[in-house]
Amino acid sequence: MFVSDAFDVNSQGHLTVGEADTLTLAKQYGTPLYVMDGAQVRANCRGFVGSMKRAFGENGRVLFASKAFCCKEMCRIVCEEGLGLDVVSGGELYTADAAGFPMDKICFHGNNKTPAELAMAVEKDVGRIVVDNIEELSALQAAAERAQKTAYVLLRIKPGVEAHTHEFIRTGQIDSKFGFAIETGEADTAVAAAAQYPNVTLMGFHCHIGSQIFEMEPFLSAAEVMLDFILHIKEKTGVEYGELNLGGGFGIRYKETDAAPARQAYLDAIGEEIRTAAAKRNLATPFIYIEPGRAIVGDAGLTLYTVGSVKHIPGVRTYVSVDGGMFDNPRYILYQAEYTVLCADRALAPCDSVVTVAGKCCESGDLIQEHTPLQTVQAGDTLAVLSTGAYNYSMASHYNRNPIPPVVLVENGRSRVIVRGETYADMCARDV
Repeated sequence: MFVSDAFDVNSQGHLTVGEADTLTLAKQYGTPLYVMDGAQVRANCRGFVGSMKRAFGENGRVLFASKAFCCKEMCRIVCEEGLGLDVVSGGELYTADAAGFPMDKICFHGNNKTPAELAMAVEKDVGRIVVDNIEELSALQAAAERAQKTAYVLLRIKPGVEAHTHEFIRTGQIDSKFGFAIETGEADTAVAAAAQYPNVTLMGFHCHIGSQIFEMEPFLSAAEVMLDFILHIKEKTGVEYGELNLGGGFGIRYKETDAAPARQAYLDAIGEEIRTAAAKRNLATPFIYIEPGRAIVGDAGLTLYTVGSVKHIPGVRTYVSVDGGMFDNPRYILYQAEYTVLCADRALAPCDSVVTVAGKCCESGDLIQEHTPLQTVQAGDTLAVLSTGAYNYSMASHYNRNPIPPVVLVENGRSRVIVRGETYADMCARDV
């Protein structure tokens, strides 16, 4: 019935998440409120780990892309479920370290890591550092030399594969701020440069073709391109690099019309493709990493709001205004992200109106959804936006000096705060 198994309806007709009544949660913790279903997060983790093992045995690792949702509790859950971690900033690395996450299972990304971030990664013995540009190789060598350590790296390669998604979240094509291009010879230059640094050891390559992808073909094409590149480098240098990170980008359901994700089918297919393609090229099957983020947490979360007003403009549209907005979910204003919106009070009632859900920020574009079906609502009702577990809390801001809402984790009907909500005093605490 819903876009995720995390959501259901109880005997009172109220929307539930993780077996907890959303109206009770809204009353207990206030709104806006991020809610995560811990059981769904764990089920998604186990699904990827199990699929990966069936496809690659012990020759692979699932890394949770923490940019989707990063806090200490999420790092602890990921660790308990046997995944590694993908971080993209010093802040995410610090959070993982504070949560006790094993540093050797971390992969550190980023197109412009600062010298301080590189030094931090080297000092903490991060498992793999994904190098994005030539300047970073030099800076990393300097950091590793100062620390008298070795940095183990993957080079981020642009496979030139088109992912059928929004242009802002396509990252595998040549015109991208990320990585080294194959076509221009830039990737070859990076391999040669890495070999010259005594404190840098190149382990393999990384690619990522985009986000919210449902088609299998782009992933298979990217794998073929990367194996061709591994073969090319072997023929050129005599070295066969044995690690390949295929990134993430697996889609989830935001609307009922979205296709159901086919995680097992993808990993089965990619496993067969890599084994066959590697054998055909006389290559060993590389150690494979994948980096799901949204696919781990996206469908496990929702955001609760309280309706403040309903404004009918005859012949134009109806605005339903809520107590959140672009400060807790900027994805609509960024790239018109689609969501399922429900009145949590009457979740099974027919959607008999078409509305625009508006936020409270002082921006005409502060909208959460436009022209979306919704039950008839009134001031005081609780509105739920489903599948907000990824890139909502992570992208939250203080725009209009709005505090960032709390995050509550629900497991078996029991709830607890895993990220405290901010107060006005919290926002002013660092003002001088």
